[in-house]
Amino acid sequence: MRPVALAALGLLILLACGALLLIQGRGLADRQQAALPVLEIAVAGLGLTDLCLATEARYTRHPAVSDPLAPFMSHPGSIEHFPTGSFWAPPPPYRRQP
Repeated sequence: MRPVALAALGLLILLACGALLLIQGRGLADRQQAALPVLEIAVAGLGLTDLCLATEARYTRHPAVSDPLAPFMSHPGSIEHFPTGSFWAPPPPYRRQP
């Protein structure tokens, strides 16, 4: 097979993958639009301005309003300054056995 034919075949495969991703993305957008009225009711009822888990720690805020460097501002040995960190237990390998 000639190199040009291989390149054309690769291009066709990439175009087919792109078309499939576009179709899947449109379907996902339609499902999200269908769920939007329920989310609007929840946001209005709770008085939220944006989806958020907690407001005190930078790394628990919605990605749209958090700092880009927030994941790098703490490390495993640092002291937890906010109560939100106590809502989730550490992974099993990091738990101390009594």
